[in-house]
Amino acid sequence: MNYFLKILLLSALIVCFAAPYSSAETRVITDMAGRKVEIPMVVERVLCSGPGCLRYLTYLQGQNLVVGVDSIEKRLNRFDARPYALANPQFREKPLFGDFRGHDNPELILGLKDQPQVIFKTFKNMGYDADELQEKTGIPVVCLSYANLVSGRRVIYDSLMLMGDIIGKKERATALCNFMEKNINDLEQRTADIQKSKQYSVYIGGIAKKGPHGFQSTEPGYPPFYFVNAINVARSSGKKSKPLQHANVSREQIVSWNPDILFVDLSSTQLGRNAGAVYELRTDPAYQSLTAVKKGDVYGVLPYNWYTMNYGSIIANAYFIGKVLYPERFADIDPKIKADEIYTFMVGKPVLSLMDKSFNGLVFKPVSMN
Repeated sequence: MNYFLKILLLSALIVCFAAPYSSAETRVITDMAGRKVEIPMVVERVLCSGPGCLRYLTYLQGQNLVVGVDSIEKRLNRFDARPYALANPQFREKPLFGDFRGHDNPELILGLKDQPQVIFKTFKNMGYDADELQEKTGIPVVCLSYANLVSGRRVIYDSLMLMGDIIGKKERATALCNFMEKNINDLEQRTADIQKSKQYSVYIGGIAKKGPHGFQSTEPGYPPFYFVNAINVARSSGKKSKPLQHANVSREQIVSWNPDILFVDLSSTQLGRNAGAVYELRTDPAYQSLTAVKKGDVYGVLPYNWYTMNYGSIIANAYFIGKVLYPERFADIDPKIKADEIYTFMVGKPVLSLMDKSFNGLVFKPVSMN
């Protein structure tokens, strides 16, 4: 055989064994919006567009793949309840590709030094529609979905598994879904057999909704209450599958309900010393008449609705609330230690103390009414 032909054949064999697929090879996936998207076989550079998208990537331990961030990651704010961002301060040093809440800038994307191979996008129609963004940039856009942990876990898990498959983190995605499911099942099993007559009525005020609110801001479908079988007085339906919803209830209605125990979403503290849920409870005569206020049964919990839902904080809150309501059922649980175990697994670092410092040291503590 000709010497040069032998060399060519040998080179071809080396390439075949050294690289089982070409970097130019692609495959077609179906994203969470039902769109068929052609993506590279191996994905090593990505962007995350929209609320919670970078959180998903961090959960999957893929944060090193991101080549740019939206504007919310650039902010320096005393208040921050995003564990994924607190665990990864390096995000602030990444190039900017657009405004937060999915308002991407195609020109900035195309100007990035390291071009993304895939753009992940939560909330398909927020900012540029996924198809329009893909057309403007020429980069595959994969839609993911967000959902609540009560009735939407399958959607969450499917999104995580899809993202994990695309970035080569399938095992991590499986472990992550199993971790969340195991903790939620544990919470439910600890309280499943508590008789109705021995369950406490509860209310949470100050729930964030695109910013901080006062004590009248609540959620009838607040997930931690579901997970520990507490009686949420604001709940409008007995169906456990009812989706999350935000509600503003009247002061008079809260007084009429007179719940056994009150919780405050500490995002409300952003409103300052002379405003917000804690201030209202301390100064409003109507709230001062509540039994829980008189007895000191008011507790601070982590904000969870911060650039959409922080699932680790939801689960951590549930363990604390369970400990408050039924201490004998949670005798083996230290809520702060448990929270950092959750954060360490989900975002890579124990970040509870950073959030507690941001929210006046009130996380998982009784809130003084003085």
